[in-house]
Amino acid sequence: MPLPTFLDGRRGEYLVVLQFVFFFAFIFTPAWNPLATDDLLATLALPRWIALAGLGVIALLFGVLGSFHIRDYLTPLPYPVDHSQLVRHGVYAWVRHPLYSSQLLAALGWTLFTLSLSHLLILVLGFFFFDYKARREEIWLTERHPEYADYQRQVRKFFPWIY
Repeated sequence: MPLPTFLDGRRGEYLVVLQFVFFFAFIFTPAWNPLATDDLLATLALPRWIALAGLGVIALLFGVLGSFHIRDYLTPLPYPVDHSQLVRHGVYAWVRHPLYSSQLLAALGWTLFTLSLSHLLILVLGFFFFDYKARREEIWLTERHPEYADYQRQVRKFFPWIY
């Protein structure tokens, strides 16, 4: 008896599950910062708040605008829907995966705010996970939209001008 299609993972179902695992691990992991004394945290209070607020706003903009621009094609799965069109405007002119970027930037803001090494570890693992997930998604997008390869050469994956 064949497996139900959502169990075969052909559309990235397992990647979505793993993404939720990272998300909840990040949220429920306690901050561990053995080198951060109360004096250090107090001295760096303003820069920590600025990093949290700045990265939080950018993450929110990437997430909201990214969702808005692909609202007709947005699903939890990385596999493109049949009626998808390649979106290259708005925030997608800056980065190819603004929804992944938004999660990474929000996590970076929290990691800098808490100076947490445990969150830094999850952030680094999360970056490699999202990089893998985006590469898989881009294979499917290139199959669906041959012009995607050109778009890849012109626009960075997660962070404008960087990566």
